[in-house]
Amino acid sequence: MSYRTAGSFPPVTLDDVRGAQKMLSGVARVTALESSRHLSQLVGAPVFLKCENLQRTGSFKLRGAYVRIAGLMPEERAAGVVAASAGNHAQGVALASSLLGVHATVFMPKGAPLPKISATEDYGAEVRLHGQVVDETLAAAQEYAAGTGAVFIHPFDHPDVIAGQGTVGLEILEQCPEVRTIVVGVGGGGLAAGLAVAVKALRPEVRIIGVQAAGSAAYPPSLAAGRPVAVENPVTVADGIRVGRPGDVPFAIVEELVDEVRTVGEDALSAALLLCLERAKLVVEPAGASPVAALLGGSGDVEGPVVAVLSGGNVDPVLLQRVLRHGMAAQGRYLAVSLRLTDRPGALATLLGVLSQADANVLDVSHVRTDPRLGLTEAEVELHLETKGPAHCAEVVRAVRAAGYTVID
Repeated sequence: MSYRTAGSFPPVTLDDVRGAQKMLSGVARVTALESSRHLSQLVGAPVFLKCENLQRTGSFKLRGAYVRIAGLMPEERAAGVVAASAGNHAQGVALASSLLGVHATVFMPKGAPLPKISATEDYGAEVRLHGQVVDETLAAAQEYAAGTGAVFIHPFDHPDVIAGQGTVGLEILEQCPEVRTIVVGVGGGGLAAGLAVAVKALRPEVRIIGVQAAGSAAYPPSLAAGRPVAVENPVTVADGIRVGRPGDVPFAIVEELVDEVRTVGEDALSAALLLCLERAKLVVEPAGASPVAALLGGSGDVEGPVVAVLSGGNVDPVLLQRVLRHGMAAQGRYLAVSLRLTDRPGALATLLGVLSQADANVLDVSHVRTDPRLGLTEAEVELHLETKGPAHCAEVVRAVRAAGYTVID
């Protein structure tokens, strides 16, 4: 069974995905499928997590990169390969090239996190930093390919890449034959397209739901228009799915085979990442947590068993700290409050005593005396508190006001 693809590319078939699975044997891990009791209770149906965050290089990208490079002619391999990426695709191409004995040059943005640059180099690629955004980096990589003859390895817009990513779908059917719904993050669409080819050929009744970050959601308008449509200035913390335009090849497959594409906001992504860390004990990047975010916001409207694909776990520690704080704030577990008090010795200590009685843990205090808005005997204090949820936040604010402090809204 085959499905049409765009332009002059051949169709991607179930046989292609099965061939990719044989090619990846001993290269890519068959990643675990873990049940989630907590998510199952929230969703009202059995939920399983497909842990591609535990794949070699930390994401599913190795699958497609290896299949694409392994399929090159000897003269193409001799010319080397080139890729552009801020992280996951870079590492997938680097490791795949190293395993196949092919020289890889990877262009990365100048602002790429140092751990991702280091990992790409450790996997054997030559890294070149160029541009401030991925579009500039992509242009530099394509210019390099044109000038050197190196083969450009696209992160999602090629049938071989899609076939490699589709092996995730075959594994899901083998690990959870009774699956009824699969939820997967969507950037350019390579993973969703490959998964859909495999799953729909074998189990056409399985519902496939794609998930995009709301600030980078190019698929909904593209599906409405019937062709890939670019979204200007895509913005999201989920850099793994921050793609401004769907790929031509995956779009044709997603349009035909993916049942629905949903969007999730930044708060939902942060909360999902926090849930994966706390309840599943899994480190997942924001893009990888997007299917969980969709399940948390879906009000139990999916048929189980459900498989959520955690597509990657390569998250910069600095970003992880920021996202976790955001997620905790969204759940009412952080409270930032500003208030005024009389500027006299012991005033701050008295305030801290009130907060202690309210069982709020003080994380940070900013004490301002020189703002022209303040009276001569006033000071303004901004407090960052660790709290126990929305109800506790409201209780803390009531306690502060009851003690006679003016809370600044």
